[in-house]
Amino acid sequence: RMSRHAQQLRDHDRNPCIAETDASRKCMDDNNYKKDMCTDYFLKYKSCRKFWHDIMMQRKRNGVKPEMPSAEERKRILESIE
Repeated sequence: RMSRHAQQLRDHDRNPCIAETDASRKCMDDNNYKKDMCTDYFLKYKSCRKFWHDIMMQRKRNGVKPEMPSAEERKRILESIE
């Protein structure tokens, strides 16, 4: 059984970067944990975290709840900027 924290990290409404997390982990597994082989995955994860953190801070400043948009709302946000 997963810990509460682990469950939150797997919750698509709370964690917008699950795909990037999984891709980084898979890269590390596939490359015998040689970090230099997975730099692109780490950068994608880092930029995902920064993007959604910035959105969250903006929503917090504007008094929007919840501060982290739901998975469905994030999908619409991403579609609007592509």
